[in-house]
Amino acid sequence: MTFTTRLKEEISKIDDNELEKRFVIKAFLKYNATIKKNITIIIENASVTRYIYKILKEAFDVRPKITVRIQKRFRVKQIYILEINDKVNYIKEIVDYDEELTNEEEVIAYLKGAFLGVGNVSNPKTSGYHLEFILDKEKDSKYLLKLLNNFNLNAKIIKRSSKYITYIKMSECISDLIKMFKATNSLFEFEDTRIYRDHKNMVNRLNNCEIANQEKTIKSALQQLEDIKYLEDNSLINLLDDKVKLVISYRKKYPDVSMQELADIISMETDYKVGKSGINHHFRNIKKFKEKYLNTKE
Repeated sequence: MTFTTRLKEEISKIDDNELEKRFVIKAFLKYNATIKKNITIIIENASVTRYIYKILKEAFDVRPKITVRIQKRFRVKQIYILEINDKVNYIKEIVDYDEELTNEEEVIAYLKGAFLGVGNVSNPKTSGYHLEFILDKEKDSKYLLKLLNNFNLNAKIIKRSSKYITYIKMSECISDLIKMFKATNSLFEFEDTRIYRDHKNMVNRLNNCEIANQEKTIKSALQQLEDIKYLEDNSLINLLDDKVKLVISYRKKYPDVSMQELADIISMETDYKVGKSGINHHFRNIKKFKEKYLNTKE
């Protein structure tokens, strides 16, 4: 069962009041019903089917005919087809009437109905965060965009083939919308996954940073050892002062440590108190000394 299926099931089992049901069914039929001589609704979720059937019965006093079919495209699944043959014009007038949404309760109920009809959300455990409404008309897509962004959900629109997609990508905004739908279990599942992924990403970033630092330390130490070897091979070590000779001897003794660790070791084991910047200064001078000798030799 997908996360979308679980979320829609939970939404459909919430006990809405009469006002909420009115705007849920209005949005659901507007975006997910074919209204001609009769009204046809195709639903993939059994729980949502029961929920919509119940509202249709209560709101319009109609009893839709239900047909169950097995769809084998991509994967085997049941689809539920609701057909309404009574009061079609009356229902169409209500659905088409541009009624202004006057408060948050009405807006959230409308968005809930739209999501049950044409909404999807990606599985937060296996992919990036993405919640979308798939619509046939651009004006409908823009209307949902406006409603979502009234709650600062950072929604956007993209055209995909012949469809218009109103979508949300930010995980915090998706979480806020699920919270508005009062789908507590789905919210906890989404938040748990989000926290786990954020922690995992942070650990990976820290590990990558640590690996990068280790590689940088090894590369720096190898270069320093190479400079030291050149000075030794050309009998130049004795030309350096005692502090530089001390640093060279400790670098050879501890070839893998960072410059900060090398400074700490020297400071603890000798009378020479030196910091990372001091060690770095010595090795810059060693490099300059080597380059000066090379230039003189040439």
